[in-house]
Amino acid sequence: MKGELKHLFQRLKSMLKEYEAIFQSKHNDEKRYDLWSFKPVEILGRKRKEVFFAELIIRKDYVGFYYMPIYTDNELKKVFKPELLSLLKGKSCFHVRELDGELETKIADALRIGFDLYKERGWI
Repeated sequence: MKGELKHLFQRLKSMLKEYEAIFQSKHNDEKRYDLWSFKPVEILGRKRKEVFFAELIIRKDYVGFYYMPIYTDNELKKVFKPELLSLLKGKSCFHVRELDGELETKIADALRIGFDLYKERGWI
């Protein structure tokens, strides 16, 4: 399982890296990778120096895909297909254990939708 998780992590990481020109990573190693916007913004009346977008972390039996756009806009759940939503545990973490072409497409769609949302809100 450990080797499979590393491979899964690398596949997901390659998808997130497509956004690295806009976002920056605070953690980038073989078990953790994240993306942040370092544009100063105001969210709900609070000034922020950074905004979290997404993160991958290898856990014991899954890769955690933390996806902040779904936390900031609960309406996004309506756009995502059940195959992706069934992996959502809590408010923003998807537990990914396997990745086929269909799920990979759903995650790519989610990243694009989240990117568009952040852009629309002026967070990037």
